[in-house]
Amino acid sequence: MDPLNLKKLNAKRAARRAAILVTDLGDGRDRLVREGDPVAGDLGSAIGKAFLSGKSGSVEADGRTFFLNVHVPPPRLVIIGAVHISQALAPMAKIAGYDVEIIDPRTAFATPERFAGVTLHAEWPEIVLKTRPIDAYTALAAVTHDPKIDDYPIEMALKAGSFYVGALGSRKTHAKRVERLKEAGLDEAAIGRIHAPIGVDIGAASPAEIAVAVLAQVIGAFRRRGLADARNQAA
Repeated sequence: MDPLNLKKLNAKRAARRAAILVTDLGDGRDRLVREGDPVAGDLGSAIGKAFLSGKSGSVEADGRTFFLNVHVPPPRLVIIGAVHISQALAPMAKIAGYDVEIIDPRTAFATPERFAGVTLHAEWPEIVLKTRPIDAYTALAAVTHDPKIDDYPIEMALKAGSFYVGALGSRKTHAKRVERLKEAGLDEAAIGRIHAPIGVDIGAASPAEIAVAVLAQVIGAFRRRGLADARNQAA
């Protein structure tokens, strides 16, 4: 391995950026490819699939054999609101491999007894996200129904390019949210990335069922990230 590429790879991992070390098994040369870098041909297709799967392995492409050493940051789920939905969503997301954090300034809700084993912040999102910012590999689920708590992290997630942003609320509630976000300076394309009402439409009624719907939508967004952009560029 080229020591310079190893240094670059370690820097990407420390910064929570996805990268693949591509090694040509014919001549031993390697190069580092970041998620989003253009790579032509069959190798580019194989690299795109590897970023989405997160799995390393050998591939045949363009008449050569390559080994793809894949490094994708562990996905993180930030839940805004220590509510009943969150009590079901947090443990399920952890089982699915997500690093989970819950933020809620309402100390009556954000208690260790209700969220054992979960990273819990009984602070305003404005305080927590200054030191633990949202990035492209973070999903945000805002479920408080309170714009004073939900709006700021939604805005931050959209600006950070979070792979998933979902918000609880009716269409009427979301329409009011859209107007507030526009007043905050966000454009329609960014606001249009919000999943609202939150979760896959499975007819969920209970908090646990809503949690299942949300997690399914989060996983789908993570495993398909970037595909819409790629289709638009190809069109």
